[in-house]
Amino acid sequence: MKTRLFPKSERGTANHGWLQANFSFSFGPYHNPGMTQFGMLRVLNDDTIAAGMGFGTHPHDNMEIITIPLEGGLTHRDSMGNEATVRFGEVQIMSAGTGVQHSELNASQSEQAKTLQLWIFPDMENVTPRYGQKGFNLDDKRNSLVNIVSPEDKNDGNALWIHQQAFLHLGVFDAAQHIQYDVKIPGNGLYLFLIEGQLEINGQTVNERDAFGVIEFDSLAIETKTPAKILTIEVPMKF
Repeated sequence: MKTRLFPKSERGTANHGWLQANFSFSFGPYHNPGMTQFGMLRVLNDDTIAAGMGFGTHPHDNMEIITIPLEGGLTHRDSMGNEATVRFGEVQIMSAGTGVQHSELNASQSEQAKTLQLWIFPDMENVTPRYGQKGFNLDDKRNSLVNIVSPEDKNDGNALWIHQQAFLHLGVFDAAQHIQYDVKIPGNGLYLFLIEGQLEINGQTVNERDAFGVIEFDSLAIETKTPAKILTIEVPMKF
């Protein structure tokens, strides 16, 4: 097992007034040649969006895009004709494929919104663009990791799916919980992002908004030191 702690203080940042952004990997104005991706995980942006503001219509292609609201909601519109608002407890995916245009705007005119957006390289290019959205009752499954995204060929119908052998889990935990994460596909790596709380993993303390990367492993033991919200991202490490 090889591990690495990614402290939140090492993330890139940008202040656009209406947008306070934190970049786990090189993105836009932030370039760190040592942090361009974690395997197939290319982007993990932690954004705070001012009331009534957001990302205007812009294009993407050949990328699996996953949006996870943490506070407030986002109104999504795209060139496929989809229009929806996604809030905490819901997850949105978009396979950009051959090309799609979309906008993501704060659904509130009075309150800020906080979101995570992830980009994962697909395992096939130029697919037909598609959109998906699903709600997950995390409180009913408290103290467990809930599968929110999986590969199409390994999807049991309870999660969204993307064009990649990747698995995302989200969970809300009490303090003093012991979690075992078993790798789903041998050779995959795990990037754990701690949304809230404090963990202990492999003898290391992981604080709010830190990340923890693991490769060459079969299982990982995680202990919650305080109440916590955890996102795990298992991805192939090689193209």
